[in-house]
Amino acid sequence: MQQLQKGDSKLLNAWAFYDWANSVYALVISSTIFPLYYGALFRQKNIDEIVLFGLSIRSEALISYVTALGFLIIAFISPLLSGIADYMGNKKFFLKLFCYIGAISCLSLYFFSIDEEKIVLSLISYLLALIGFWGSLVFYNSYLPDIAHKEQQDAISAKGFSLGYVGSVALLVICLIGVMSVGDNMKLEMMRYSFLLVGIWWIGFSQYSYYYLPNNKNDNKLHKNVLLNGFKELLKVWKQIKELKSLRRYLAAFFVYSMAVQTIMIIAAYFGEKEVKWGSDSKRTIGLIVSVLLIQLIAVLGAWLTSKASAKFGNIKVLIFINFSWVLICTYAYFVVTPNDFYIAAAFVGLVMGGIQSLSRSTYSKFIPEGTKDTTSFFSFYDVSEKIGIVIGMFTYGYIADVTGKIQNAILFLILFFVVGLLLLLRVPRK
Repeated sequence: MQQLQKGDSKLLNAWAFYDWANSVYALVISSTIFPLYYGALFRQKNIDEIVLFGLSIRSEALISYVTALGFLIIAFISPLLSGIADYMGNKKFFLKLFCYIGAISCLSLYFFSIDEEKIVLSLISYLLALIGFWGSLVFYNSYLPDIAHKEQQDAISAKGFSLGYVGSVALLVICLIGVMSVGDNMKLEMMRYSFLLVGIWWIGFSQYSYYYLPNNKNDNKLHKNVLLNGFKELLKVWKQIKELKSLRRYLAAFFVYSMAVQTIMIIAAYFGEKEVKWGSDSKRTIGLIVSVLLIQLIAVLGAWLTSKASAKFGNIKVLIFINFSWVLICTYAYFVVTPNDFYIAAAFVGLVMGGIQSLSRSTYSKFIPEGTKDTTSFFSFYDVSEKIGIVIGMFTYGYIADVTGKIQNAILFLILFFVVGLLLLLRVPRK
């Protein structure tokens, strides 16, 4: 088909629709069904810890460490692959590659087990699903300045997140109906079927995006020097960033507050599954899924309100307000015990979660100098910063939870991250 022009509504919608396809991983695997399944496996065996490689590790710390490892791998391979993508013009190939790695790994989670002979392979499936999801986002995000003009980027970025929330909620409702329609002895099996649905949904709906997204592959041949191009490009981007005060200060603030944002998104379900006093397993399943649905639905409104507020007040001012809101929410979350407490916290998290994600992405895109051709490298730097931040956040969370035996203690560090991020945002020039 003929390649669509930059700014074409069909092209913009096709790009945003990838959020509809892949966000089911973030909601069903990362945020709801898998945390419930993971916690149920430990309760079924009546254990809180597992011995792995001779070490006794608490369940919540184990998943945190594996998650941190996944983001560390992403932080390393992203520059490598983005360098190849820039040189050969095949970012679409890598977008597809990571999509299929992630989706197939979601399918393999059907066999996830904490039995001694299966735990390592099971954790590898979880690890590869995470790598596939986040790896694909490197190349997906880098398309934004290629397909949208600057004045379109805030709105289409928010639309992408909104489509992601709506699509993932649709699949989660289907999974919820399946889980709640069977007896207690079949609930774990229905959760496994949910993992299969995620893989199929992700692969199937992403085809629409692939049909319209441009493929700028050239005739360049891959050679060994190209393998280091990504790291060279990161160094080149860093040198440019040091000369751009606004971008440099913004990136420093983003690095800090995104540690907390992404950590909360990943661990919220594990926190709710383990720390909230639900009363029974069935109430836990319903309550946690209802909480996440609440977050997702309100996040659609939050992303839209943030887009409107940024147009009126400016991106940085809105980000400062959102970071302050996160401080208040985390302070409240420290005292959460009952289901109603958790529902209230979930509602406020939803209001600011979608906004801070979409606005952070589009703000960074706006700070990239006009006419920059190697946008993949700039977004690779953005993603590497985010991933290293997540590694620090997840490891800190896991370590504190493991050593103190109390997840709430880790929340104190997340509050600190938001306070520092807010202070750093105050230093960013408004234009």
